[in-house]
Amino acid sequence: MKVKGFLKDVGGASRVTKARQKSWENASKEVVTRDPIGEVARLLHPGRFEVTLIEKRDASPTARTLRFSSSTGHFPYFYAGQFLTLQTKIGDSLITRPYSISSSPEDTRGKDPFVEITVRKSKGDGFFCDYLYEKAKVGDKFLAEVGLGEFHIDLIRDAHDVVCLAGGSGITPFLSMAKQIKAGKLDVNLTILYGSVSEKDIILKDELEACVCDKVKVVHVLSGENPGWKGEKGFLTAELIKKYSAKDTTYFICGPQVMYEFLHAELKKLKVPARRIRFEVFGQARDITKFEGFPKEKADKTYQLTVVMGVHKETIPAKASESILVALERHGIALHNSCRSGACGFCRCRVLEGETFVCPNNDGRRAADKDFGYFHACSTYPLSDLTVRLPIAE
Repeated sequence: MKVKGFLKDVGGASRVTKARQKSWENASKEVVTRDPIGEVARLLHPGRFEVTLIEKRDASPTARTLRFSSSTGHFPYFYAGQFLTLQTKIGDSLITRPYSISSSPEDTRGKDPFVEITVRKSKGDGFFCDYLYEKAKVGDKFLAEVGLGEFHIDLIRDAHDVVCLAGGSGITPFLSMAKQIKAGKLDVNLTILYGSVSEKDIILKDELEACVCDKVKVVHVLSGENPGWKGEKGFLTAELIKKYSAKDTTYFICGPQVMYEFLHAELKKLKVPARRIRFEVFGQARDITKFEGFPKEKADKTYQLTVVMGVHKETIPAKASESILVALERHGIALHNSCRSGACGFCRCRVLEGETFVCPNNDGRRAADKDFGYFHACSTYPLSDLTVRLPIAE
């Protein structure tokens, strides 16, 4: 920086103002209506757009992969490990659910771009998941958002050696990472420790094996009775994790909630610093009544939820055991949502009157929001008749 002298430097603002005025005077009189920067931004971040199911295939005896094309012929770029949301109307309910992307970011490029998710048949508690697994058919259309979440490898933040700890359908974001590394688009050493009950339960086994290379290692760990199995057995214990870890390793964890709790304790035994552990958000609580602080006597209650959106007001029933977001969806009331884990804040609303319970594991609100009565509908449950204000629908 060149110092011109005290008076000239402190008077710099007036020189800038004069130069700007001169530029205005010399500018073209033609009105420019095009916004090229905005056009690029809308391509990169289009919000919701329509996708079409174009392929459905088995990924295991209990899981299926669904491939989607875009109505615009374009997909926004995403990081391997991120998720998409799908929205559709089933009966009177407007349903939105997040799913980790199992395809590679590179698949969104080229002549026929696509994204894929892999869903597992639930045990009766996955309404939309079972709909996709059993009833969704080629040609069905959905609204989607692509490239959401912070569960991805960051070369500045994370170590060069990454160990992914997966269980069940939690393998999907790690397949996306493995594909990108195999394609030479991401420079890390990736080891996937994948826990399953039996060999036939392994989801996306062939696709995982196709990714194995000098930078990608896949280790299957079976916990059930598997005669003849020569690989790793049991659970993803601290001893096993240490066996496949480098001196400085970042750990990514994705799977059922019970696995999160188990692995948290195992990594604690290894004294892994918190900055080296990445958890995928695991969705809404399956049974909110089991959390400390929830009044058990209200578990079977149903309350009146009055929803205020601009000048419109509507009252619907809402169960204490279901989140406010589920109550809204059940009655076809649209509320933008994404992670369904209380983290992203897309479903942020405000309580005007009434009492609520917020899931302690999914309370991602800012301190100011707590003080002024804001809540995330996916992680908040009614404990009395409620009046809430929703943002006006898009």
